[in-house]
Amino acid sequence: MLKQTRMFAAIALVALTVSPVLASPKAAPKEAAKEAPMAIYPLAEAAGFKTLTAAVKAAGLQETLTVKGPFTVFAPTDEAFAKLPAGTVEGLLANPEKLKKVLLHHVVAGDVRAADVVKLKTAMSLNGTSLAIGTKDGVTVAGAKVTKTDIVASNGVVHVIDTVLIPGDL
Repeated sequence: MLKQTRMFAAIALVALTVSPVLASPKAAPKEAAKEAPMAIYPLAEAAGFKTLTAAVKAAGLQETLTVKGPFTVFAPTDEAFAKLPAGTVEGLLANPEKLKKVLLHHVVAGDVRAADVVKLKTAMSLNGTSLAIGTKDGVTVAGAKVTKTDIVASNGVVHVIDTVLIPGDL
């Protein structure tokens, strides 16, 4: 009887030790997150691009930047939006068509990594405007300095820029 009790206790101890590891719902999502990065919109949202994600939502582009692609997004920081003249962000948010033009001016079709961006002289944005690429004293896109590169998303890549790009026709 004592032998059976010890055997049962040993099995119970192993089961209690192993089962939380095997059954843990937290273990699988972390591993899955490493394997499959988020799409561009949720990635930007999670990274704290508050003004950009609010603008994307106001323009009705969140589904596009979540489901479609691949895209390369030159993402302005909240500080970049703060540098715009007073009332600019509010004016854009009040005019979804104009806002959409500005946002698509930041997006290029395809997954263009930093190593490829530096080989380009220009890139065509999704609103049909040409973005000049400069490589003197760092990389610039239409005059905006690229401050962080190759943030990989499931539907493309994000490069962070320090200035909001406003198309010439606005």
